[in-house]
Amino acid sequence: MEQWQHAYLHISKSDIETELQQCMEEGRNIGNLADEFQRIACLNLEEPGNQRQAEALLDKTQKLPMLTSYPNVEPSDLPSIHLNCKRETSGRRKCELPEEALYDKAHGGWLGRACGCLLGKPVEGWRRERMWGYLKDANRWPLSHYFSLTVSDNVKEQYQLSKDGCFIENVQFMPEDDDMNYTTAGLAILKQHGPDFTPHDVASFWLSRIPILRTFTAERVAYRNFCMMISPPNSASVRNPYREWIGAQIRADFFGYVAPGDPGRAADFAWRDACVSHVKNGIYGEMWVAAMVAAAFVTNDINPIVQTGLAQIPSRSRLHTSICEVIDWHNQGVTYDEAVERLHERWDENTPHGWCHTISNAMVVAVGLLWGDGNYEKSICRAVQACFDTDCNGATVGSILGVIHGARSLPVTWTQPIHNTMRTGIDGYHVVTISDLARESVAIVRTISG
Repeated sequence: MEQWQHAYLHISKSDIETELQQCMEEGRNIGNLADEFQRIACLNLEEPGNQRQAEALLDKTQKLPMLTSYPNVEPSDLPSIHLNCKRETSGRRKCELPEEALYDKAHGGWLGRACGCLLGKPVEGWRRERMWGYLKDANRWPLSHYFSLTVSDNVKEQYQLSKDGCFIENVQFMPEDDDMNYTTAGLAILKQHGPDFTPHDVASFWLSRIPILRTFTAERVAYRNFCMMISPPNSASVRNPYREWIGAQIRADFFGYVAPGDPGRAADFAWRDACVSHVKNGIYGEMWVAAMVAAAFVTNDINPIVQTGLAQIPSRSRLHTSICEVIDWHNQGVTYDEAVERLHERWDENTPHGWCHTISNAMVVAVGLLWGDGNYEKSICRAVQACFDTDCNGATVGSILGVIHGARSLPVTWTQPIHNTMRTGIDGYHVVTISDLARESVAIVRTISG
């Protein structure tokens, strides 16, 4: 009988390779399992018996001990995260914005996120050679606006441009994207459960309001685990090679929108969301971004915003160390192009793990923020031009700069094409008005702040 396989529901050779790399990076002692990794990666994993062997291997990896020489301290539970970060160095600042100013910033966050996401969406999955070649051959280097089909036939053919892609000529609204789906899901979760929502509430919301095929990588594995009665936080680690990939980081922003000036609260909200599908640096990425978004309501200065985010995550984590390294590059006067080159030397965009990891993409976000000089257009373009997960990074940087500037100050050339409208895969929000989402966000802020 023909076996039905579906991405992220069955374990693949790529998953086995990713799990090995993941285990090594998080400091697990592979020991005698090295040979088993190699053997199982060579099997035909479409056969049920081999699939069961792959599952057994993934179960074994979660029981591996940590290397005693491993230098990082990377807990996944919230109390231990608090103990290992420096929250006292960057705490709460009272947000005293009047109603319309608060709304403008929230609207700017939603709108800036959507436009940044749209910038990166048509080239998601493109590697440097393809994206940079297109930009140069189309006389659009460096990137300064949305990707376009208005190029020569030779460029269309050489770079395999699809007439049905999300190029700006095809856009009348923000099309559905998982980056925007999860921002909308955050709003719906807070509306339904209030500020005391739990990881179990998040899991239940996904099951009832998000179709499984609207999820990817770590989220789809977590979803599969929910269906097998594996509840959070175990749902994040059971047979999940993607547990430190970018999926949680893209779910952060709404938790910053509803905690203006309170990065600690935003990060704690983000932890409750992240821990259903991610561990360690996968969780920290969401906490870092949520805290930065919250800080952007009360300061326009990029460096303190980035530092505020870092204060919410363990100071001896790989993510913290990597973002500090990017900050050092900036302080040393390294150029944008050199920063991007260093990033690509560190992370291989041609491997799924390098292309989609939290840390590689968080470094891209930091580059976009620090070398964007506080300018919305420059920041999102620099985040997307660096490659890796383009729509995710454009969305995150666009969200933070959107909050800083507010919707009224965002360039019309960027905001007009989507006509204040967005489509999502979230039940109850299939076609939404972005300004209405911002109004709902502000209403939640007022409700939970008393």
